[in-house]
Amino acid sequence: MYTTLISAPQLQALQLSGQPLMVFDCSFELMESGAGDRQYQQAHIPGAVRADLDRHLSAAKTATDAASGGRHPLPSRETLAAWLSRIGFTNAMQAVVYDRQGANYCGRLWWMLKWVGHENVAVLDGGLQAWQAHGGETQSGQADASAPVSASNYLLAPAKASLIATETIANQLGRPAQNLIDARGAPRFKGEVEPLDPVAGHIPGALNRPFNLNLGADGKFKPAPELRAEFEALLAGRDPATVVHHCGSGVSAVPNLIAMEIAGLGRTALYAGSWSEWCNDPARPCAQG
Repeated sequence: MYTTLISAPQLQALQLSGQPLMVFDCSFELMESGAGDRQYQQAHIPGAVRADLDRHLSAAKTATDAASGGRHPLPSRETLAAWLSRIGFTNAMQAVVYDRQGANYCGRLWWMLKWVGHENVAVLDGGLQAWQAHGGETQSGQADASAPVSASNYLLAPAKASLIATETIANQLGRPAQNLIDARGAPRFKGEVEPLDPVAGHIPGALNRPFNLNLGADGKFKPAPELRAEFEALLAGRDPATVVHHCGSGVSAVPNLIAMEIAGLGRTALYAGSWSEWCNDPARPCAQG
């Protein structure tokens, strides 16, 4: 069972083992709608299921059962389980998720599966690039819509990931029981630029760690000791168990969460609404600099 990362050689071995397995291609480009679908059509791991941030991993902004707000609201656990059932994913399967964007988007599905109680899900370390560099086969084209898919009955289990609501963030603001880590780039965190949300800046007291700092030059997650040293330096004595991760819309925060787990600092919490939900209420404090 793989629960954080899986390497390209490990995935190849897993494919040959006969163990129940489903691979998900989560490639996406935030500023270019449809780019992830085109990337999938160009090349994907054979048999990989398409998991699109907008269509599959977010609720409609008008959804009454959305589990969070912001630009990419989480669908409810029940909605996610229904999608998993339609595509034939079962509780017994190992899930492997990947993208081409430094685990930025596949991390979302990794976290969502933990949230519905599915522990055996792992990120393909280095993404499709690492798979191809190791000689892994790819195929092109869309998934065959005519191919029969045996629907399953995916059963929800107790959540294995913690989702934090805006009200909790506001109530705990400034208290030692909560320490926020913002995964956006420094210019957005400081409020120097804001290309997506109506207000520039960050939640008061938040620490800044851009998510791409978790990767080495090879596009893979840094070794556990290196990640641990970096997060301990950032936290400067704060308890790792008090950390809540966020970003602009709850997506790019997840690589930080995964990195802390790799580092042996535990599975920390996610504020999925993130800055895009926080800054939409003028009554909530915002900081710059």
